Amino acid sequence: MRVTLLGTGDTTGTPTVGCDCDTCTAARERGVERTRFSVHVENDRTDESLLIDFSPDFRYQFLRDEVPLPDAAVITHIHFDHLDGLGNVFRVLDDLAVYAADETDPRTGASVAETVRDDYHYLDRVTVVPTTPLETERICGLDVTLVPVEHPPLVCYGLAVEDPETGAKLSITGDTSYAVPEESRAVLADPDLLLADAIVPASLCDHHPLGGRHEDAAGVARTFGTKHMTREGALALAAELDAARTRLVHLAHFYPAAEAFEEPLAIDGEQYVL
Repeated sequence: MRVTLLGTGDTTGTPTVGCDCDTCTAARERGVERTRFSVHVENDRTDESLLIDFSPDFRYQFLRDEVPLPDAAVITHIHFDHLDGLGNVFRVLDDLAVYAADETDPRTGASVAETVRDDYHYLDRVTVVPTTPLETERICGLDVTLVPVEHPPLVCYGLAVEDPETGAKLSITGDTSYAVPEESRAVLADPDLLLADAIVPASLCDHHPLGGRHEDAAGVARTFGTKHMTREGALALAAELDAARTRLVHLAHFYPAAEAFEEPLAIDGEQYVL
């Protein structure tokens, strides 16, 4: 299983358009970037590729990193930075199965699968496959399991991707607070590689209108506001999941420049063979 981090940034990416903060300036000077979130998984045994989320930067990411076009995809939730790149497949792919959760979102009255189908009805070469969370699907020769996480006000999912022959395992938290349900944690546990949402360091919670949540014994916030984990929360979750290796993703340009490119914060283009 070959994992390429196509996009490791949050909704605005780093460098952020029109921003000359120290972190965005440092990113330009270093020649690194964090585009909107997307992960590419290749199954070398079957010569197939699976894409996790369709970044608005889809075209640029695939040209930059020269990975194969996907044979199938998974959408974790309907926020634009995870979905709106789907339109880029027009005239690029002959057919594409897109897997998405079949649970109705009380907020929207539709499931992620229904929203993707309705929003992209004009893409007749895309087939949306409604998928039940916590039930494993065989996709591109890999076992994929969506798991519910907490990203209010919308439903959102993380996932585990396992190779049934080698046992290699990739876990992705999805966009979530630290309050990942126990049944989801059980599915995500023991990965060779964990990609964990860590939008900002806990020190920045004072700047959020809602502050921080899910403090540890030392009072360090593991959730920034209500939707995303802090760096400290993501690392705490990684320890609880017993991840062999952890990369922090969905990172905002609000990280202070001195911390923004330190381990284990990811940047675009990183590749791992599991």
